[in-house]
Amino acid sequence: MSTKEAPRPGLLRAAVKGKLTNREVAAALKLSVRQVRRLRRRYEQAGLRGLVHRLRGRPSNRRLPASLRERVQALMAAPYAGLNDCHLAEKLREREGLPVSISSVRRLRLELGRPAKHRRRPPRYFRRREREARPGQRVLLDASEFAWLGSEEPLVTALAAQDDATGAILALTFRPHEDLHGYAVLLRQMFTACGLPLELYGDRFGAFVRNDDHWSLDEQLAGRQQPTQLGQAFDELGIRYIPAGTPQAKGRIERLWRTLHDRLTAELRLAGIRSVEAALAFVPHFLEDFRARFAVAPRDPAPAWRPAPRHLDRALCCRYHRVVARDATVSIPGRLAQLPRGCCHHGTRVEIRELLDGRLLVLRDGRLLAQLPAPPGPFSLAPRKAERRRRLAALGINLQTDPRTNDHRAPHTTTPPALSPKPAAPRPPRRPAPNHPWRRGYDPLSSPITR
Repeated sequence: MSTKEAPRPGLLRAAVKGKLTNREVAAALKLSVRQVRRLRRRYEQAGLRGLVHRLRGRPSNRRLPASLRERVQALMAAPYAGLNDCHLAEKLREREGLPVSISSVRRLRLELGRPAKHRRRPPRYFRRREREARPGQRVLLDASEFAWLGSEEPLVTALAAQDDATGAILALTFRPHEDLHGYAVLLRQMFTACGLPLELYGDRFGAFVRNDDHWSLDEQLAGRQQPTQLGQAFDELGIRYIPAGTPQAKGRIERLWRTLHDRLTAELRLAGIRSVEAALAFVPHFLEDFRARFAVAPRDPAPAWRPAPRHLDRALCCRYHRVVARDATVSIPGRLAQLPRGCCHHGTRVEIRELLDGRLLVLRDGRLLAQLPAPPGPFSLAPRKAERRRRLAALGINLQTDPRTNDHRAPHTTTPPALSPKPAAPRPPRRPAPNHPWRRGYDPLSSPITR
């Protein structure tokens, strides 16, 4: 008997002796009363043999005929060799008129000892990551492009920071697309309101980590790649950034987006908001209500937040290292700063920091040398193209300029660039003319120096 049929003899024996009713036996076996009566009748007539399923040891009524099985195996070997199970079942049904299921095709293939066309990878094991114990110990960062302002409006990207211990949304902002400026604004909101966390957990977006394999000589000597602009800000603030390897690793904030796609869009629609500026003004009220509804209590209520530094704007910036020119100026593409007299001489290495509000600071050993106001009009913080051009030049890639759009892009080529130019052929030596001064004799008495 099978494990499913093993409890039946004892219960039916008790029912025959009158210790249990048919209804009680049916409830214990999860059968109908009518089926219990049939089993009881068979048990009284044939004993334990009457409880064994009558199809035990017999071929199934749905078994494919032997002729059909042989035909399918023959077609599997010759005309349709190399097809996967699903594709073969479709072809047998469409071209041969044989209604064979995918599972039957797979079973016949295994009988022939043929391996599958595509090896199935075993499911990956993901261990559930427990929440951190203290607020501010780890903060999750991510972005989501969605129709936040309605299906009629263009897509907008929302950037959010979520506390891992409590699940509360710490900051939320909207940008046309995911970029460095948006994350800098998001981090400044969080640092100003809460403080500095110990760790930041996000994806491998190019503003956070470098995704190239180039190592300069200085980087090889230092044992690490030069971090991105945000990576340098994290190092200065003492924050560790952890890039997630898979979306499941940061699944907590991924699930948060599903909630915001449902709730935040409905709240914006009910409030009649159709612009990004109005949505940014509505965000603080929504975050307060969200924390009251969905935030959980941490295991350890002691916060891990650290106070933000006084010059936080100097950390959330883009950094450039330059050499002072002879006219006491330093520049980055599109901007030039004149240094005051006597602060430093030409050839001195200084650091230029472009802040989030557009101001330009020139520093030397942490001391402010000059400051440039923000340019007129809207400003978006982004790494200058010269830095990208310099990094690609180190890789041997020369940027080409499109004259129609004045856009600098790397040429698409499959051949590696030449490591060094081919040396030119040596030129033949030049001989002076017969009347050249070098061919004249030297008379020390007639020389103007001795006279």
